[in-house]
Amino acid sequence: MRRRAKRAGDNADVNMTPMLDIVFILLIFFIVTAVFLQERGIDMRPPPPSENPTENSDPAILVQITPESRVFVNQETTSILRVLAAVSRIRAEQPQSAVVLEVFDKADHGDVVFLWDEMKANGIPVSITRDKDSEN
Repeated sequence: MRRRAKRAGDNADVNMTPMLDIVFILLIFFIVTAVFLQERGIDMRPPPPSENPTENSDPAILVQITPESRVFVNQETTSILRVLAAVSRIRAEQPQSAVVLEVFDKADHGDVVFLWDEMKANGIPVSITRDKDSEN
């Protein structure tokens, strides 16, 4: 009997070119159709100086935020959750007064935004300034 000689195994190659073409087409499709969002932030620029300062306006309410997350309203320590109540009590006596947030550079940004939003939501005019001692 005659035996057949076994063939050396055929190498089955997979052609990767069509798969790469599909991957590049999908990549281009997703890049073109992606939605690019522009996130809005808080405008931190100070307002322009007033041209006509009013003589009879009430003094500003000073709210200070320290790096240790301590909050002061007109030099009196208070909780961040009680700032609106303290400001409202002062504004009951002086309805034209605005709030000035004096913030240290290392103060918690979340606290600043929380107080800013709280004042704006209640119609209280507010501005932000840096603490003079935090420049160093």
